[in-house]
Amino acid sequence: MIPFDYERAVGAASAVAKVTGHSGAAFLAGGTNLVDHMKLGIATPDFLVDISKLPLDTIEELPDGRVRIGATVRNSDLAAHPLIRQRYPVLSQALLAGASGQLRNMATTGGNLLQRTRCVYFQDVSTPCNKREPGTGCSALGGYTRNHAILGASDSCVAVHPSDMAVAMTALDATVVILGTHGKRSLPLTALFRNPGSEPNRDTTLEHGELIIAVDLPADTSSLSAYRKVRDRASYAFALVSVAALMDIDDSGTFREVRIALGGVAHQPWRAERAEEVLRGAEATEENFRRAADAELVFASPLPDNAFKIPMVRNTMVAVLRQLAGGQNNG
Repeated sequence: MIPFDYERAVGAASAVAKVTGHSGAAFLAGGTNLVDHMKLGIATPDFLVDISKLPLDTIEELPDGRVRIGATVRNSDLAAHPLIRQRYPVLSQALLAGASGQLRNMATTGGNLLQRTRCVYFQDVSTPCNKREPGTGCSALGGYTRNHAILGASDSCVAVHPSDMAVAMTALDATVVILGTHGKRSLPLTALFRNPGSEPNRDTTLEHGELIIAVDLPADTSSLSAYRKVRDRASYAFALVSVAALMDIDDSGTFREVRIALGGVAHQPWRAERAEEVLRGAEATEENFRRAADAELVFASPLPDNAFKIPMVRNTMVAVLRQLAGGQNNG
């Protein structure tokens, strides 16, 4: 680990100013991802600005019914909060499916969104990796790709985003609140993340020094929702495939609304817009569930080791939709 300077932030605006003004600076909150990367030599900041003590750790209902989650709310606190469990059970389920209890006690909301891929080549500094060192190549191509992307990848990178929480928030149409040197701005969570393209080193659309200060969830919570994660073992494992879904069905059994997001399949939490389009206005039948899954997977491009993810996505999506159409709101 290289030497670095450390400073505890006294305010969000001053923290933003300090990181913006120093090209080698980084924000530190729970540290569950950044500190590991510093030990491995993946991240080499020479100045850390600690935001963990800033007053960004509350969960509150806004006057318009939306719920605002502070960026430093711990994952365990978010999963257990009565408002989240009652109105957004898909989010609570996703959080509890991720990591271990000890890590959830440290990891923060903002940090969870910004965590980096667990691609074995990204984490091994002895191998070429375009995400870690742009222009060096992607070792996964022609290498071990069982856990890698089948959607939205490029010739530069086939890594996947590791977060469970972000998949649920994508299905919930969450909005992130960002503070920069020019003030606050909000954008849909789907606009925060980006596919790798020719710049896989850029996981998000954030500029250097911009700080996520909150995540807003919409007021409408009438939908049934569930999160299902398929993984190699029952705990402390990243998703091979995950599905977060919300749906609203009328008395005739027709979809009024449906929102679906996938995890473990792309460089970002993958909003299944093609599947949603098939289902809106359609009957909630097994045949339509499969049609929707097939529509989403039409452009899937599996790698030599992960072709199994295509039927796994299809079967998991159908199972979650079947579960919710039967009126079950639990994962």
